[in-house]
Amino acid sequence: MLLQGIAAASGYAIGKAFVMQEQVTAVERKDIGTDAVAAEVERLQNAVQQAMDELEQIRVNTAAKLGEHHAEIFATHILVLQDEEFIGQAKEKVRQEAVNAEFALQEVTQQLVDIFTSMDSEYMRERAADFRDVSQRVLGLLSGTQTAKLSDFDEAVVLFAHDLTPSDTAQLDRSKVAGFATNIGGRTSHSAIMARSMEIPAVVGLQQATESVKTGDMIMLDGSSGIILINPDEDTLNLYREKKQKFENRREEMKRYKDKPSVTADGHEVELVANIGNPQDALGARNNGAEGVGLYRTEFLYMGRDNFPSEEEQYHSYVTVCETLGSDKPVVIRTLDIGGDKELPYLELPKELNPFLGYRAIRLCLDRKELFKTQLRAILRASAHGNIKLMYPMISAITELREANAILAETKAELDEEGIAYNKEMEVGMMIEVPAAAIIADQLAKEVDFFSIGTNDLVQYTMAADRMNEQVSHLTQPFNPAVLRLIRMVIDAAHKEGKWAGMCGEMAGNLKAVPILLGLGLDEFSMSASSVLPVRVLLSRLNRDEMKQLAEEALALETAEEIQYLVVKRVAAVQELSI
Repeated sequence: MLLQGIAAASGYAIGKAFVMQEQVTAVERKDIGTDAVAAEVERLQNAVQQAMDELEQIRVNTAAKLGEHHAEIFATHILVLQDEEFIGQAKEKVRQEAVNAEFALQEVTQQLVDIFTSMDSEYMRERAADFRDVSQRVLGLLSGTQTAKLSDFDEAVVLFAHDLTPSDTAQLDRSKVAGFATNIGGRTSHSAIMARSMEIPAVVGLQQATESVKTGDMIMLDGSSGIILINPDEDTLNLYREKKQKFENRREEMKRYKDKPSVTADGHEVELVANIGNPQDALGARNNGAEGVGLYRTEFLYMGRDNFPSEEEQYHSYVTVCETLGSDKPVVIRTLDIGGDKELPYLELPKELNPFLGYRAIRLCLDRKELFKTQLRAILRASAHGNIKLMYPMISAITELREANAILAETKAELDEEGIAYNKEMEVGMMIEVPAAAIIADQLAKEVDFFSIGTNDLVQYTMAADRMNEQVSHLTQPFNPAVLRLIRMVIDAAHKEGKWAGMCGEMAGNLKAVPILLGLGLDEFSMSASSVLPVRVLLSRLNRDEMKQLAEEALALETAEEIQYLVVKRVAAVQELSI
């Protein structure tokens, strides 16, 4: 039997299943006398304090095992328990309704979870798990139920659960848990992120896996493709044992490339950098050998809150990234890219029939000038502490670029007047996400310092196909000849003006795409941190002149399928590193 889920952490796990029964603390409403309210509030506070003590111990243990970066989630959970908007509301509910602490806490938790799960952003939906995690811990303490232990196994198992909280994942014993699978979750859930750091193969989003698998079943879990086989035959097991050994050999080889330059077999050097969403991600980028940041998605500073981040808050976030990576490492900061599938409830944007084609990104910032200037001031001030570069999103016309640069010049003049330091030579570039921008790239290149190609949007706008719509997903192909021709136009236009061209869409970390992009002359590849080493190893085996010829042949083909077949056929390393 085969199950298909979401590939969360690459690698192979072979072993017997252990199905963890979901532990949900049953909660009933109990009315208490008004004279018991004070004691009930105190009981809740005592449980909260005990939960914070437990989380602090988990934080310390995680920092020692995985580093401070991954321990941050537990510091965040402690802050959640200190938040009056959360625990304070539960206490108030006990006081006003004279109900038991368990019921009050569960009601408040569910309200917050409903808010997060209703958001369009997958990242924000995953944050609902944080509230569930801390709430379940406190509920367990209030009711006296024991938390399941995830390391008491006689042999290494493949763990199945409805969900694993970050604290569950942090306490996994790698020698006892070969891999894990969950019914819910996505690649951005904390458990998935931690699994990748702990190098535990994982598949999430399987829906009904805990009902399909029984404890003791033989399991093959492929965390690279999201496939799980239940009780496969011996020949299939042997096939995957070989794949597992090759994967582990490749992983060891990649570790040797962490501090090596990103250079081809014939000596051509490019830049491999990472996409990040918050300051903590910078440590993951550094630990994976990234040479800097090619895309700092600053919108995450604005999300999951009820007001705008201040200039100081943004400034400190940007400086933290520079300090984490080193002041000489490039950090490309994209200005606010809200709209489309990323909403800010407190911004109160009008509802649109098609928000992806509407009031978003640079269009919003040019209209909300003070909002834009606050971010520009923070970026400029931070530029005095590192190699920061600024990048505008969703430019579709040269007039937008000029208007954005005029506001930037105005902001610089204000800082000069105030005597505030910034890097007066800071590079300013733009993303190429709209076909119109790619077509006039020769004009735009005269007025920017660099381009960064955002292929996620460029593909969907070029093909008029929503990348989130499964019915047209076959059209959202970065290998489509139309997309590749636009990419070539952008790179050529940049080089003609002596500027550099990068790419920060998912395509930059796609092993099949790298040979073509190298051949087209791409200077900078920005990707998820975990993709940096595989791409560096691949580049070390490529000859740039040969890839130029490959790219020319690819652009002469008519379909995405033909282009991918050409790459796999001609570049053996792509297939080998994809195992």
